[in-house]
Amino acid sequence: MDTEKFTDKFYEKYGNRNEKPVLFFSPGRVNLIGEHTDYNGGFVFPCALNYGTYLSVRKIKSNKLKFSTLNFNSDEVAELNGLFVNTGKKWINYPLGVINEFLKKGITIEGMELLYFGDVPNGAGLSSSASIEMVTAVALNELFSAGLSTLELVKMSQKAENEFVGMNCGIMDQFAVGFGRKDHAIYLNCDTLLYENVPIILNDCSLVITNTNKRRGLTDSKYNERRAECDKAVEQLQIYMPIRNLSELTTGEIPLLEKHIQDPVVRQRAKHVISENGRVLEAVKVLKEYNIIRFGELMNESHDSLKEDYEVTGIELDTLVYEGRKLPGVIGTRMTGAGFGGCTVSIVRTKDSARFMKELSVVYTKKTGLVADFYQPEIGNGAGKLDN
Repeated sequence: MDTEKFTDKFYEKYGNRNEKPVLFFSPGRVNLIGEHTDYNGGFVFPCALNYGTYLSVRKIKSNKLKFSTLNFNSDEVAELNGLFVNTGKKWINYPLGVINEFLKKGITIEGMELLYFGDVPNGAGLSSSASIEMVTAVALNELFSAGLSTLELVKMSQKAENEFVGMNCGIMDQFAVGFGRKDHAIYLNCDTLLYENVPIILNDCSLVITNTNKRRGLTDSKYNERRAECDKAVEQLQIYMPIRNLSELTTGEIPLLEKHIQDPVVRQRAKHVISENGRVLEAVKVLKEYNIIRFGELMNESHDSLKEDYEVTGIELDTLVYEGRKLPGVIGTRMTGAGFGGCTVSIVRTKDSARFMKELSVVYTKKTGLVADFYQPEIGNGAGKLDN
């Protein structure tokens, strides 16, 4: 993003070149392994990307909040007089939900002009929503001298998405967006929020993200259904053992599921969560040992579990993964995000990455009729203020 051009766009939209806006950036994220474990109190391993959401913002003497975006033609205005309510399917629900959380804390918010631009594909499973929430939270914290910690901003952004937007997500997305560190992934315990930044050393390999371009809204998907199934598994297991969430069980205890959970579907969901937790633990260990081959195998095992036990993949994601595995130089590949569309993340030998993208693109279109988009991201820092 050319920050000067972005500032010019702000002036074109709002005028008054005498008062400069303040610029903020918040990344998208990709989860390398550990899917659908976050809301089960488990381990995840995401990293922030160099794609994300830019926000140019300026305070004004008014009780109006003026929202605009360069991504599509949609200008919105909201008035500051009490808490906001959900506006339906409008994109400003994400920033409005965050603003509500500040208002609930008694922090005085004044009128603002806000211009957003995102280069994270919407609905691709790279957390464009968390990126919008966190860039708004960081900006408000700075502009109104709220003095809130990054962890508080993360929790407020998650709460905005849960309660205001209506998406019952775990904390991983906002946490990765807030605490990301260049060239590191975050090994996060979603129960305790203890975390470790682990260096990502790929040497002769690269990350490749592939977007299925199958659009899906998480709120409309079976995401909340999966959460309910996991809750049901916990309820049934609690009759026999004092657990709060599925992630308190180890892979050695998976045989207990057969004994204590009657519903085979609920049993499968629990099996995925517990086995996926085990994969994250091993993945972090082998990465620290520079064993990228085993890390790739664990990515493959993760996708297989998401397909067979958690049933959140679909023909588009499966085509990218299983056709991708046939190509030279592929170390590991899996779906990332909630599923039902969205993206895959792959580790590919750098010398083979161009061929990987070209050949996978052809076979994907042939099998699905869709055209995939490919990204070779860098691992970047978390949300913050930019110099402009």
